[in-house]
Amino acid sequence: MAIVANTVAYLDQETLLEGYFAYDDAVSGQRPLVLIHHAWGGRDEFVAGKARKLAELGYLGFAVDMYGKGVLGSGPDENAKLMQPFMADRALLQRRTLAALAAAKLLPWADNRKIAAIGFCFGGLCALDLARTGADIQGVVAFHGLFSPPANIPEPMIKAKVLALHGHDDPMVPMEQVIALQAELTKAGADWQLHSYGHTLHAFTNPVANNPGFGTVYQPLADRRSWQAMQNFLAEIFA
Repeated sequence: MAIVANTVAYLDQETLLEGYFAYDDAVSGQRPLVLIHHAWGGRDEFVAGKARKLAELGYLGFAVDMYGKGVLGSGPDENAKLMQPFMADRALLQRRTLAALAAAKLLPWADNRKIAAIGFCFGGLCALDLARTGADIQGVVAFHGLFSPPANIPEPMIKAKVLALHGHDDPMVPMEQVIALQAELTKAGADWQLHSYGHTLHAFTNPVANNPGFGTVYQPLADRRSWQAMQNFLAEIFA
């Protein structure tokens, strides 16, 4: 096994973006493509690491860039400023996820019949919104994702299977939003499942998250369980 990783430039209208991809060159031919959407800080080493881990599992991992080449937040205030335009304009967010999907499908290692998207925090919302656009992909996974529905797609028709991995004590996603997401996905005709981890806050997959007052705390057990749940989900949808 030798994991090969590199970056690739792509565009969303006038915005230059830079994705990061990884694959195992011991695997011949095309393999399933998994898009990875970053948290509010930008396309950082966390999602690059996930791309490499997915490559080790036999997939083509593609870490999406939502903000622009080299744009990274330095802390909560700057991260919030970077994320806010996309929360305010969900059509922009959706267009940017679709631009990443189009770019990743051009990679020669991508099997375009087998595509999934995952995301963390803000990235979980991005993955869910990609599904809400009706994109022809097999599945999406939201790790401690934000669940608020987009006003511009009031009645989505979702083709992708959906797996939401949620911390029960996440202060950023109250129970009303969990119930609302379940109702939305059911109405949309989606094949969905939601795993709720007890005694678990937001950002539970991030080893450096340690701010109980803010509601972001790493939870190693939920991290391990959620990654295993994703692996099982991917194996099922790509079978």
